[in-house]
Amino acid sequence: MSKYLSSDFKLGIICGGQLGKMLGLAAANWDVSTHVLDANEDCPAAKVCNEYTKGHHTDFDAVYAFGKKVDLITFEIEHVNIEALKKLKSEGKAIFPDPELLETIKDKGLQKLFYQKHNIPTSNFELYENADQILAAIKEGKLQYPFVQKSRTDGYDGKGVAVIQSEKDLELILPVPSVVEDAVAIEKEIAISIARNQKGEMALYPLVEMEFSETANLVEFLSCPANVSESIEKEAISLAIKIAEALDLVGILAVELFLDKQGNLSVNECAPRTHNSGHHTIENNYTSQFEQQIRAVLNLPLGSTKMKSPAVMINLLGEDNYSGPVYYEGFEEIMQMEGVHPHIYGKSTTKPFRKMGHITIVDDSLENAIEKAREVKEKIKVISR
Repeated sequence: MSKYLSSDFKLGIICGGQLGKMLGLAAANWDVSTHVLDANEDCPAAKVCNEYTKGHHTDFDAVYAFGKKVDLITFEIEHVNIEALKKLKSEGKAIFPDPELLETIKDKGLQKLFYQKHNIPTSNFELYENADQILAAIKEGKLQYPFVQKSRTDGYDGKGVAVIQSEKDLELILPVPSVVEDAVAIEKEIAISIARNQKGEMALYPLVEMEFSETANLVEFLSCPANVSESIEKEAISLAIKIAEALDLVGILAVELFLDKQGNLSVNECAPRTHNSGHHTIENNYTSQFEQQIRAVLNLPLGSTKMKSPAVMINLLGEDNYSGPVYYEGFEEIMQMEGVHPHIYGKSTTKPFRKMGHITIVDDSLENAIEKAREVKEKIKVISR
């Protein structure tokens, strides 16, 4: 029996949000003991892991002490104290993905420079230290509208992003070190996830297509398979493989891409972890992204990514104007619908546009799944009472 499939083996997961919870649930199918580090005692993963440790993922001492008591470290977020991880690695601790990979990806500036260095297509960009530099570049004619500003670090779920269409949007500029990139005339936003283990074996998931909410800047509908040509699919696969190999990835990587109106494909950004664009894989594929991450970091054979049926995923977001103890209105109604699989993350309080869960809808027909997903979205509301 593999040493990993033993109660004595401790898999450390840094951060215990919904991704950590679903990772822990996947590990629970095997005899893998999961240990979670998170600053919030009420975090979703604390309810399913074998042992919870209170501590912040950016605190050197907390990360280092946690790492010392587990056998292998993996993540649900890339914004971790890298120095603590490097020290643990120097002492022989197994950490996947590697701290240097995390260091590159968690800084959107370094991430863009990585694409540039490896000739990976991405939108034109410049790096700025503050808002004054951006305003000066506009005044000097070096920066043209429209453009997108992204905070180099700590951005997530639409936060840390400013879309500047014209002079009237200048008040939205973020006062932080950032990447400023050309606004792409987008035809479709698509994503592909790739897993790679220590032996270099790889597995790719079918391409997905995403529709974003303009209000929340979060995925509103995700459909699988994506409605793109075979040539675009092959190009996306090729780019994912190239990035994974260049990063020497061990784990799972979500690659978000833009297909522009001229038919060109470019990389938007990557996440070296399980991702919102892969939640549907729990019901939709033979191996979920969460089980696949565990397989990859433990250097086990990767699971089949074959699709069982077409699927649509919708995020359950807190309704606008509601904050407080959460209530899921319409939950019983959607539970009566065939092929509808709700996942409630276990966050006790809601607030506007907070991710509270997701729902996957599977059907023999993608068109039917999409129609049913729109019906589900109308029936269920995340409110407070």
